[in-house]
Amino acid sequence: MRTASKWLLALGLALCGPAQAFTVFACEPEWAALTRVLLPSAKVHVATHAGQDPHHIEARPSLIAQLRNSDLAVCTGASLEAGWLPMLQQRAGGGRRLFEAADHVELIDPNPGAIGSPWAGDVHAEGNPHLHTNPHKLLEVAQALAEELQTLRPSEKAAIAQRLAAFEAVWKARITEWERRAAPLKGQRVAAQHSSFGYVWRWLGMVQLADLEPKPGMAPTPGHLKRLLEGLKAQPPAGIVLTSYQDPRPARWLESQLKVPLLVLPATVPEDAGQDGLLRWMDAVVDGLLKLR
Repeated sequence: MRTASKWLLALGLALCGPAQAFTVFACEPEWAALTRVLLPSAKVHVATHAGQDPHHIEARPSLIAQLRNSDLAVCTGASLEAGWLPMLQQRAGGGRRLFEAADHVELIDPNPGAIGSPWAGDVHAEGNPHLHTNPHKLLEVAQALAEELQTLRPSEKAAIAQRLAAFEAVWKARITEWERRAAPLKGQRVAAQHSSFGYVWRWLGMVQLADLEPKPGMAPTPGHLKRLLEGLKAQPPAGIVLTSYQDPRPARWLESQLKVPLLVLPATVPEDAGQDGLLRWMDAVVDGLLKLR
């Protein structure tokens, strides 16, 4: 009987197979990278990449399947994904847990009463959603995400706490270094497209004096660019800044007229980022801006 019981137990384990990995659906690469730092054992799907505008992506069947099979969705919130995430959630069904980074930090530039529409552009009543570009706020999100993961993975609570402590130590030291190196940028004025780096300007004491977009999220128009040119001729900016997913042609025209540098900065972590991907990405942002000096 004992042998038979052992055989039945072994058969049951074989039929069940190995335990499924904890699966995370990350709306943006920065949250995928942060999840991998805190919970390396997680299987992580990423909806977007650095070459995409996170406001506007297609709700593909593959993304629906990935969201449906996830244990946790980690997104920015503040309406950044309002154009596609609700559709994914509806089609994926179920009530999986959703962690939104914007719920755990104070956002800049709130616009109460604003209503986003195809005609109004990317208007976010809650505030600027591109919060990951301020390393202090990203650290706040890391702390909140660690608590969320500890709740969902209680068996790994201590390990997650250790990984968070290690990340905090390295990240805080690097913040000190970034701020030291970027000190000469304080007061620098730039023209930029959209508010993608609005948190960077606030963090480093820089000023965005012009936006290439006539309305948030709407492509630059010839008339708007000509008006910007007339306004900037007297006191040209130190440079023009784009993200990696924006069309560079309007900025190149303005660059040719003003004779100032054009910087294309990475909007987020690259697809092949390893454990130090967030650090290397922020290094690239600071290094790029230092070319304005």
